[in-house]
Formats: sequence, structure tokens, C-alpha cells
Amino acid sequence: MTPRLGLRANAAQFTLLVTVNAFVGAMVGLERTVLPAIASDEFHLAARAAILSFIVAFGVSKALTDYAAGRLSDRFGRKHVLVVGWIVAVPVPFLLMWAPTWNVILEANVLLGISQGLTWSTTVIMKIDLVGSERRGLAMGLNEFAGYLALAAAALATGWIAAHSHLRPEPFYLGIGFVAVGLVLSAFFVRDTRGHVALESRGPADRGVVSAPHIFWRTSVTDPDLSSASQAGLVNNLNDGMAWGLFPLLFAAARIPIDQIGWLAATYPATWSVTQLATGALSDRIGRKWLIAAGMWTQAVAIGFIASSRTFQGFAVGLVVLGVGTAMVYPTLLAAVGDVAAPAWRASAVGIYRFWRDLGYALGALLAGVCADAFGLAAAIWSVAAITFVSGVIAAVRMHETRALTAAATL
Repeated sequence: MTPRLGLRANAAQFTLLVTVNAFVGAMVGLERTVLPAIASDEFHLAARAAILSFIVAFGVSKALTDYAAGRLSDRFGRKHVLVVGWIVAVPVPFLLMWAPTWNVILEANVLLGISQGLTWSTTVIMKIDLVGSERRGLAMGLNEFAGYLALAAAALATGWIAAHSHLRPEPFYLGIGFVAVGLVLSAFFVRDTRGHVALESRGPADRGVVSAPHIFWRTSVTDPDLSSASQAGLVNNLNDGMAWGLFPLLFAAARIPIDQIGWLAATYPATWSVTQLATGALSDRIGRKWLIAAGMWTQAVAIGFIASSRTFQGFAVGLVVLGVGTAMVYPTLLAAVGDVAAPAWRASAVGIYRFWRDLGYALGALLAGVCADAFGLAAAIWSVAAITFVSGVIAAVRMHETRALTAAATL
């Protein structure tokens, strides 16, 4: 079949990739509610930095794999990388269920990070390949909607299971099903999208193969749009890493029960996921830059509000606002990278952007853990709020509007 660009022309494959990404997101949701409790209750870790070490392991491995996934996708094809990512995930739920030591939990999170870097990166890249340039924001909104709604559902489900049984192994039984379905769909039903890349690359702007160091340097430093997106992505996931590790501890310190912590852990990604359906499409109409800057500022306000709250209701309100702010940023940043990067090196640019973005998990966990141990939970959360606000200022000052750009940008 001759490939065609566009969301409507590729509706079946696009829907399948959205479904696959839901299972990718659900694998992360397994840990959102219960793993901090396992660290403190079963392994008796007292230091916040030690408790958050699982996020550091996840973030570093995911960031490095994001970069590799982009290059591997360009070289070997998207589908092969996607299937390998699911194979890597097979041991994860079993390790989380039966780990005898905290070090085994860390090893499980290294594997989870590698799997997420391969699977989430390729589903993003393949959707960008399919839709072309016209509805890129909507495509990214749908992708992130599926992943984070499933993450929220898994976080809620594991919290409920833990409250009605045990912290282990019951909540992680779900992960076996997630891996099985994701692997079968990816191996037997997903089709590669390199034909769509070749079709889009026929335009006059594609200058062919570009060196990996050149693309890395441009995406990270020299291009004001790509590098602004990279730093905003890093800070966005820095505060998400903090939220993942410290918010459950903050809620527990406020004497919120584990099942209600599950609801709070789900509120943020659920709001984020649903709102992305609107913000991704909105960025196609009004542009990327100011949604990104305003979204970072909204997140900063929300994080400060959560740090000041002491009740379930206050936490819930802050998490809803945080979810809205993140939704303004998350699909829009991916769409902006797709706007600027030419088809021949777009997968690599997306991989580099995701490298910096997901490195934020590790940096956020380290910063939050060290600061919380030294100055307390509230101080750690407020410091992340300040960093997030500054990131929005950088995007506002340095970034151009990318929606008007095409993949014809020259190198």
C-alpha cells in the first residue's frame, strides 16, 4: 500500500499506536502510588534521597535510551525498536513483586526506564511520521492523553488494590497483562512508518544525512527553539519527578490514607491527559510558544499551592491546576520539535529532546530528595516551583513561534 500522510488517512494505525502507548503509560502507573510506601514500610528507608533513588534509576536509564531510540529508529526502523522495548519490560512486574532488596527494585527501574525510552519514543516518532505537518499538535495530544490517562488509571488501581490487600505482590499483577498485550500488539499489528518519512522527505528542504554530534549540539544548545524546548522539557519532568517521589510522602505526612493517596496520585496525570486533547489541538491553531511559557508558569503556581496545602481537598485542587499546566506544555513541546526538525533527522531530534526531558526525572528526584532531607518537604517543593517559573521565562524570551516553521529548516 502506498503511504499517505495525514491523521484521517492513517486512522487505523494511529489508533493502534495510541492504544499501545496506553499500555506503555500504564507500566509507569504501576509505581506511582505504592513504591514510595514500599520503600518506607518494607525496606525501612528513612532518607528521602534514598526513597527517591528508584526515580533516579528510572530517569537516567530512560533519558539515555530516549537518545539511543531516536538514532536506532532512523537506522533500523521504528517497529523493531518498539518490539525490543516491550521485550525489555517483561521482567519488570516480576522483579517489583518479589524483589528481596531495594537494589533489585532499582534494577527493575533501570529496565523500566530502558523499556519506556524505547517504546514511548517510538510511538511518538511514528505518530509524527503518520500525520505530517498539519495536525502535529493534535497527534501529540492524543498520544500523551492515552499514555497519561492509562498511567493515572494504573496508579488509582494499584492504590485501591494495596488498600484492600497488600503493598506486594497484588498491585503488580496488572503489569503482567500490560506487557503481554503491548508486546502482542506491537509485534503482530503495528506497521513501520519509514515509508511515510520517505514520502515527507521528498520536499526540497530535506538536506539528507546529518551527523549525530551536529544534531545533538543543535537540539541542545545552538538552535533557540529546539534548545528552549529541551530545557522546558527537562524542567517539566524535573517537577514531575519531584511530584512522583515527594507528593506521596507529603500526603502521608498530612495523614491521608493510602487509598486516598491513590486518588491524588491519579488526579494529576488524569487531568493532564484529558486536557491534552484540547491543548495539543489548540497549539495547531494559536501556536506553541505562549502555551509553553504560560504552562510552565501555571505549573509553578500549582506546585506552590500544593506545598502550602494540608488537606485532601487542597491537594486535589493544586494537582488539577498542575495537570492543566503540564497539559499546556507536554504535547506542545513535542509538536514544536516536530515543526523545526527536518524528516531525515527528526527522530534523532525527538530522541535528544526526550533525553533532556526525561533526565529531568533523575535531576528532580535528586534535587527534591537532597533538599527535603536538608530543609524539609515544603522547602524542596517550593524550590522546584521557582525553577519551573524561571524555565517559563526562558521559553518566553528565547523561543520563536515554531508553528509557522516547516521541516524545511536548513542546517
